[in-house]
Amino acid sequence: MEMNNQKRPAAKSFEDLFVWQKAHALVLSTYKATKGYLKEELYGLVSQMRRAAVSVPANIAEGFKKKSKAEKIHFLTIAYGSLEEVRYYLILSKDLDYFDTSSMSAQSDEVGKLLTLYRSKIENS
Repeated sequence: MEMNNQKRPAAKSFEDLFVWQKAHALVLSTYKATKGYLKEELYGLVSQMRRAAVSVPANIAEGFKKKSKAEKIHFLTIAYGSLEEVRYYLILSKDLDYFDTSSMSAQSDEVGKLLTLYRSKIENS
């Protein structure tokens, strides 16, 4: 994960946020990985995992235009919770031998670190 001390220009939309971009990439990886799951998992693990993954960037986006710090942090807290759900589903997928989850686990760790940094930036602004 590349993080430097260069100042980034202020984000004009949620799509400009690096944390959102990485969370969106995690969603794309989730959809790709779950394409090959057993048909019987379509309404179980696949549905739950995709929903949780989508919730992360969706809540970052929703909080972006909120005016108060408290509102922004509220949506980031929801994003954190959804990310933890994704992490659990990755553990379950690995334990069920559905796929090698190491790459996606690394992605989820990166998103978690970026969420922490973004939240700190909001809290200290």
